[in-house]
Amino acid sequence: MDEEKLEQIGALPKVELHLHIEGGAPPKFIRGLAQEKSVDLTGVFQDDGSYAYRDFVHFLSVYEAATQVLKTPEDYARLTTAVLEECAASGVVYAETFISPDFCGGRDVGAWREYLHAMQEAADRAEAQMGIILRGIVTCIRHFGPHKAKETALCAAETAGDWIVGFGMGGDENQGRQRDFAYSFDMAREAGLRLTTHAGEWRGAQEVREAVEDLRVERIGHGVRCIEDLALVDDLAEKGITLEVCPGSNVTLGVYPSLRQHPIEKLMERGVKVTVSTDDPPFFHTTMRDEFVNLSKTFGWGVEEFTALNQSALDAAFCDEATRKTIQSRLEAK
Repeated sequence: MDEEKLEQIGALPKVELHLHIEGGAPPKFIRGLAQEKSVDLTGVFQDDGSYAYRDFVHFLSVYEAATQVLKTPEDYARLTTAVLEECAASGVVYAETFISPDFCGGRDVGAWREYLHAMQEAADRAEAQMGIILRGIVTCIRHFGPHKAKETALCAAETAGDWIVGFGMGGDENQGRQRDFAYSFDMAREAGLRLTTHAGEWRGAQEVREAVEDLRVERIGHGVRCIEDLALVDDLAEKGITLEVCPGSNVTLGVYPSLRQHPIEKLMERGVKVTVSTDDPPFFHTTMRDEFVNLSKTFGWGVEEFTALNQSALDAAFCDEATRKTIQSRLEAK
């Protein structure tokens, strides 16, 4: 594909559904906060200033080490601004971000409200200044266990509304089972929140099946290893379950050896609803623009395919209908 076409694809407005707020922090931002607070982050960065990690489990520990500098609601307001600046620069007009009360107030509802207020104010300013809309998905951390997840779910239920629109789970997929967290997901569902969970990134297809059956989610974070069970793939297509696919993340972490061997195109061909996101963009050396351009280079996709991807993402977004109409107009205006 010629450079002009790639430039056109890279410039498209974009909808992103799978973005971790701390994982979107530019390394320079985290280093700056560390200097301000005299926090030692030895081992978190490589010599070139990027994040340093060996594998997925080490990535999780580095991720949590970097969050040491994020101690106050004001820190998270600044983080929200920094992340949205990066998103907007890549053409994102709407994003949903995973936010965890585990890192924002220690799962105390009162403290969580303060953090949430600060992030929402920052998001409102970014929308006014940059035209990007942000909504939050509260996430429990799988490797922190089911008990703490219940406390997180309570924070989510108490603040559900126009800005906190969903509940999900991240963390180490190799710890416990999806069903261990069913109580927390039921609590969030009863509060009116939409549901997603990470599955099918490190464990195989059965993990995706359990997420759908045991937690009754409507979206799956990653989910790509469902391709190992084509009956499951067809079931996901029939049920209209949307996958929040993060190709650059999957390749960087070694889930697949290359983008060419990634199953995103096969999933789409079998009728699965697929979206594209960055996950933790600076950790994985990517942006939404890079994701679109790299997919175009690899699979030969043009504007039509990416327009369809954006529409799938908008259809699966957890926002209210008024917000959806606003985003639709922004997608169609460019």
